[in-house]
Amino acid sequence: MAPPAVKGVAKALRSFLRFGEFRGEVPAGLAAGVPSVATWTTTPPIPKAIAAEHAQRAIDSCDRLTAIGRRDRAVLLLLARLGLRACEIVRLALDDIDWEQAQLRIRGKGGLQSLLPLPADVGAAIAVYLEDGRPICEDRHVFLRSVAPVRGLLEGSDGVGSIVRYALARAKVDAPHRGSHQFRHALAAHMLRQGASLPEIGQVLRHRSPQTTSIYAKVDLDALRAVVMAWPGSAR
Repeated sequence: MAPPAVKGVAKALRSFLRFGEFRGEVPAGLAAGVPSVATWTTTPPIPKAIAAEHAQRAIDSCDRLTAIGRRDRAVLLLLARLGLRACEIVRLALDDIDWEQAQLRIRGKGGLQSLLPLPADVGAAIAVYLEDGRPICEDRHVFLRSVAPVRGLLEGSDGVGSIVRYALARAKVDAPHRGSHQFRHALAAHMLRQGASLPEIGQVLRHRSPQTTSIYAKVDLDALRAVVMAWPGSAR
């Protein structure tokens, strides 16, 4: 069980023992014997990022000879190269792609819009899907479902999430988890290792608060080792 779940069990056990004490069925003060569980809820957890080689294996697992494979490859490239959220990929419309300027208009959280550069490999993958893979219909979403009724991808785990899960299964990748957000974390970790600052990472990921980006400071272990203080009494 994860620490938050253990903490919930301990809390329930204390309540049960206090109820038993109220009814006179257990000795007084027995609830105080249930130890507390440290969860450090004020400290954000370390982001779980997929390894770069595993992300590439997932991308390469897509069958470029099929319409679904072309679609899934373009989606995975958007996740890996631009760190888009799943909902941003689902909302991406044909009119959001500026081919001449090589830009994408992203519709993020809270209705905020931003422009991102369109990398050549990502643009090529999207173009291949649009030319030979995307069903012909009136829906203006870039990525469409492969089964009727033909329309934009569903938000949540049934849309981009299922594309990620199937790709990881095909590539036989034992990833930290099966969600799409691990690609976003991987991009941030890669930028950090390449020398990008936290404000630069926050700008690429379109974070509203610097505190949201600060969680990635714990990912660069080499930089953290350089500033760690020696334990009292140790050799260092």
